[in-house]
Amino acid sequence: MAEMTIRAAEPKDIDLIHAELEDVIATSPFYNDRFKAYETARLNKTYLQNLLAIDPWHIMIMCADGVPGGAMVSGPEFGAVFRYWSWVFPSHRQTKLGMFGMRAFDEHWNENRFHKAFTFVRPENEVARMLLKRYGYRETALLEQHIFGQDYLLIEKFYTKVGDDYDNGVNIGRLGRLRNSIKGLVGA
Repeated sequence: MAEMTIRAAEPKDIDLIHAELEDVIATSPFYNDRFKAYETARLNKTYLQNLLAIDPWHIMIMCADGVPGGAMVSGPEFGAVFRYWSWVFPSHRQTKLGMFGMRAFDEHWNENRFHKAFTFVRPENEVARMLLKRYGYRETALLEQHIFGQDYLLIEKFYTKVGDDYDNGVNIGRLGRLRNSIKGLVGA
């Protein structure tokens, strides 16, 4: 059985994560073409680099025997952590990385700076719904015609938040972009 580990992304991982993310968006049977185009444009390399600058753990990489085999991309939203995408790469679909990643995500963010994790799932995506329920998430609301005319379920898991601070979101501004540019130049 493969040794499964999780790690925060590094700048060198952005190309791989971006390519795999584009693939999972394009091949998912649950979303309409308008949503796929929007998500592909939104979650570009700059957006992923901004997430990395906020906290490298917003791009978690699931590995089997040290080889990246899946990822979870999240971001801070109004004091909660939004699970944008969680997926296992096609090369590792016969592993248990998905289940391992679910536990690792919650272990990392619980008792941290967020009061809950949440995501949107299409009602037809029964596998995702089952996995999320298995790990303590609950379906809170059906959001009718919520994103480009499609229905979504709001699915949440409450965390124990420590401290009074909250993340301010993904927009890191000019100073953050400058810091990213400098890091790129010096290889940091």
